[in-house]
Amino acid sequence: MNLGLSTTLHTSFDEAVARTRNALAQQGFGVLTEIDVRATLKAKLGEDMEDYLILGACNPPLAHQAVSIDRQIGLLLPCNVIVRRDPTSDTIIIVEAMNPQLMVQVTDEPALQPIAGQAGAKLQAAIDSLQRTAAPH
Repeated sequence: MNLGLSTTLHTSFDEAVARTRNALAQQGFGVLTEIDVRATLKAKLGEDMEDYLILGACNPPLAHQAVSIDRQIGLLLPCNVIVRRDPTSDTIIIVEAMNPQLMVQVTDEPALQPIAGQAGAKLQAAIDSLQRTAAPH
């Protein structure tokens, strides 16, 4: 099983982030958390790296269903979506979303399968739409 669902974009980092946020919103996901890994590593360790942003995406109805089945599932929420610059190219941006099927594997809870399936389909639709859309203005 793949850890993530991904696509590669040839655009600016800021546009890739805007497009990713919009694509997630179109599939019912809100971004609850945002971690700028690049800025954090620079501030805390003095280390430089390429643009790397982790968005914590949540689809409230699906999260509610999952938490209703297994209260510990919150340890695996929200679904992380990474927008990162390819370290070998300034013009390649990679967008990756956590594969929700990992929740089913980690918990060994079959009742989570349909929820993970729905979340996976929505995240895949968001990832797929990135190839077809421009940033909202």
